[in-house]
Amino acid sequence: MSETKSRLSKWLHIRLKEEDYNRINKKFSKSTCRKLSEYARQVLLDKVIIVNQRNQSLDDFMTEMIKLRNELKAIGNNLNQSVRKLHTLNQISEFETWLIVNETYQRILAEKVDEIKSKINQISDKWLQ
Repeated sequence: MSETKSRLSKWLHIRLKEEDYNRINKKFSKSTCRKLSEYARQVLLDKVIIVNQRNQSLDDFMTEMIKLRNELKAIGNNLNQSVRKLHTLNQISEFETWLIVNETYQRILAEKVDEIKSKINQISDKWLQ
């Protein structure tokens, strides 16, 4: 047993109203404390409590970037398949068809890259205010 655990030998029992318990538990869940008892000791002994704060604009940015990353991955897979197809072509008509499909994928990719740039600019403008 660690020294900390062996020193915690005294109990403090308290009764709370449901709403008080919920308030304490809500604050505890925002802290970096692993256990409610650890949080309660820090509060009762006037120690510093480290709180995790969420940045909504960062969360929104990350959601958009994850969505765009998945779309870019799908576009990249399509381009890879298109290039593999190019290596198997034997006739000029097949090559012309491949060029048309490839140009479509390149256009979609360029649009997604522009969308990413736009989102990054929006977020950076918001953060730099």
